[in-house]
Amino acid sequence: MVRIEEKDSYRTFMISIGMVVTIMLAGIYYFMIVQSREMVLEQNLLRARVLYNNILLTRKWNAQYGGLYVEKRKGVESNPYLDHPDVRTVDGRVLTKKNPALMTRELSEHAEQQGEFKFHITSLKLLNPNNRPDEFERQALHQFETQGLREVFRTEKMNNKTYFRYMAPLMTDTECLKCHEKQGYVVGDVRGGISVSFDIEDLLLKLKNRTVFLAFLGLTTILLLLGLISYFMARLIRQLENARSLIEKIAITDELTGLNNRRYILSRFAEEFEQSRRLGKELCCIMADIDHFKAINDSKGHLAGDEVLKEIASRIKQSVRVYDIVGRYGGEEFLILLPSANIEQAWNFAERTRMKVRETMIMDIQVTISMGVTAQQEGDQMIDDMIKRADESLYKAKRAGRDRVEWAVPEANGNSGADGTA
Repeated sequence: MVRIEEKDSYRTFMISIGMVVTIMLAGIYYFMIVQSREMVLEQNLLRARVLYNNILLTRKWNAQYGGLYVEKRKGVESNPYLDHPDVRTVDGRVLTKKNPALMTRELSEHAEQQGEFKFHITSLKLLNPNNRPDEFERQALHQFETQGLREVFRTEKMNNKTYFRYMAPLMTDTECLKCHEKQGYVVGDVRGGISVSFDIEDLLLKLKNRTVFLAFLGLTTILLLLGLISYFMARLIRQLENARSLIEKIAITDELTGLNNRRYILSRFAEEFEQSRRLGKELCCIMADIDHFKAINDSKGHLAGDEVLKEIASRIKQSVRVYDIVGRYGGEEFLILLPSANIEQAWNFAERTRMKVRETMIMDIQVTISMGVTAQQEGDQMIDDMIKRADESLYKAKRAGRDRVEWAVPEANGNSGADGTA
């Protein structure tokens, strides 16, 4: 099982990774959305500048020739703000002058009728009231004069549609003074401006759809990556846990017999010893040794000896209770701990195990074991006291002919014991 502390560490690590991934991807997609908006703005701004410059070039061309004359046909009116705008030709036709301002206004009306865009020439010092500035144009003109700006732009709702509005100033030059010198302008003054407006509703709809798509793509990507991270992290955690369990098992297991090794069983013995003393419970231990094991190795070989060790270990393990603890103490010796068992129960267990081993042939070898049993006494200060008594009982069984169980019976005062024989 994964420990609580490890679970917290794994959870913290996964949350941290998830936050880093989320922030990074969210930042990337947010940058893409912002870039899309900036590209739309740049596109609108470029279009507005091109339109403004085309209008400005057309005006300069007109002004370069001092205005253009057109035939005064039906529907063509003279400019009331010019002195003597009409002339008569030798053939009797009447021509009227179209100065840059009038040409700009008529071109704007034509463009607006076509539905492409519209533009408006205006000023804070008006000659023609039809050129009166709206709020956007008035603010832009003030900014041109007071702040020195050379362009102003924004989006604006008009007639339930969104328009991009752009305005740049008209600077006074020598040609302009022919008509505007009487208004007090000098070369270099801002005498007005031209505003350009065009519908961007379709463009904004495309931008909105792209933003929704990028947001959906970003969210899907984040969730997919978080899912993959969680999946692979879970697999990594399982592999780490399996590896750790294997390492722990190797660290506490005797490689040959599969029982607990000496270090681990002594550690558990110390734990059980302290718990029994603290809670007043009973505790017994058994030291078991295979009889004539050296002779088996010498006559049958070490491989046969290993098989005997594994088989004896398996039978002892099958005999113990779930909460009993068995380990290989060293060589052909085994140590068995029996928590909550008294000396009689421990002796009965040892005797059953001895008989089970004796009744079975192992590789055509008759194998027997000798066992020494003892119980925890009040005078015991450490596990070595119990191990010593169990070991003494074991060697007593060896000296008495082997294939038997000897046990140390504690005296009534708990300070010493007499040996019992099975």
